[in-house]
Amino acid sequence: MDDALTSTSPVRLLIHGANGRMGQALLRLAAEQPRRFDVVGAVSRSVGQRVIDGVPQFAASELAGTPACDVVVDFSLAEAFDAVLAHCLAHGCALVSGTTGLSDEQRNAIEAAGLRIPVLWASNFSLGVAVLNDLVERAARALPGWECDIVEQHHVRKLDAPSGTALTLGESAGKGGAQARYAAIRAGDIVGEHTVQFATLGERIELVHRATNRDIFARGALHAAGWLAGRAPGRYRIGDLLG
Repeated sequence: MDDALTSTSPVRLLIHGANGRMGQALLRLAAEQPRRFDVVGAVSRSVGQRVIDGVPQFAASELAGTPACDVVVDFSLAEAFDAVLAHCLAHGCALVSGTTGLSDEQRNAIEAAGLRIPVLWASNFSLGVAVLNDLVERAARALPGWECDIVEQHHVRKLDAPSGTALTLGESAGKGGAQARYAAIRAGDIVGEHTVQFATLGERIELVHRATNRDIFARGALHAAGWLAGRAPGRYRIGDLLG
């Protein structure tokens, strides 16, 4: 991968997990920015049509044969993650991933990959959630001894519970000295809601983020891909985009 992309060159993207809700949003929103992004391929578990809206389609088993790209944007399943990380390492391309439910071994592999390629994994690509993580850490540090509870709500199709975002919020609370407890609700078509409550005798504080449109996550991931392309190897985080 080039040390830096020219400002006039579209970022070449490979969308991994293209048949999912996030994958479809990424394809739609990237197509609206042709000067900024060039989607060179879309990878799904299986394919029917070989080209959709000008984008070549590939099955997961064909990942090794996909076109060269600057960034792979991955929103798939934990069982598919090892292959996409290995692909990025083999080809020297950056990885932006929002796949959740990863094992400790997979999380460690992300950290190791950052020594060789630019990697940005996040449980949530909302910039609002990035700010929420900062607020949770600050609140936990300012309120020693207070109880911390995280309640997350998502649509009925979401598999992992607690959500990756909830666990990341819990890590932020832990950095501030709090021990989080979790509750998960799966109902209807809820896009995503996270409430972090700090409570003690006689008072409580609630920090809440509500997502009403999945496009916010896709926009955040595309923003991250554009930001990450051409950067030096490293383990980047969504909070790095806020500076």
